[in-house]
Amino acid sequence: MYNKYMPTKKHLHFNDIAPDLELMSSTGNPISLSDLWSEKTLLLAFLRHFGCPQCKEMLAELAQYQPDLDKVQIALAVVTQDSPAETSVFCEQYAPNVLCLSDPERAAYRAFGLGRGSFRQTVLSPRVWRANRLVKQRRGWKPEMPPSGQDAFQMSGIFIIGTDGRVRLPYYYEDIADHPPLDLLMFGVMGKDWSSPFEGPILKNTGGTLSQS
Repeated sequence: MYNKYMPTKKHLHFNDIAPDLELMSSTGNPISLSDLWSEKTLLLAFLRHFGCPQCKEMLAELAQYQPDLDKVQIALAVVTQDSPAETSVFCEQYAPNVLCLSDPERAAYRAFGLGRGSFRQTVLSPRVWRANRLVKQRRGWKPEMPPSGQDAFQMSGIFIIGTDGRVRLPYYYEDIADHPPLDLLMFGVMGKDWSSPFEGPILKNTGGTLSQS
């Protein structure tokens, strides 16, 4: 298990070796991340907290598009910062067929370079207010306080990891409203197949930070 007292790592870059940790599934079974990416390219999504309406919407959209991800040979796993039991209840409501992993110590969050956001990134931003309002109009979900033990300032992130264990796409949110386009997650940068290693420079995507060496 990853040492919870290790300092937050810097952002991962294209072709970095992905951190391999053992987390618990929502059913309480240990799962190594490397087992998930050993046969298929893995889309690994980190949620903020269970009171975040935009996290709920992103999770619901990923669940909706899971059959399309299967068609392009991409596995899907979601990491939460709560216990397996609470994670099971949450994911059963918003994404019943998605593999959800429990990380209450936030070890994987730190290993993947996901830290705490500022007030501007999480609360005091017109962009965030507007996004919350749109989610409420579309889904009826509004911002709520996180359950006990969850960090309201924890930032999200999405990573594409190839079967070679290297990061194809590290997507770090500029703010909590900065969700990556689903077509980017499924089909890559400029049509690049996620199953193949990158060769040459990668352009910076508008929106979130696509870090590179």
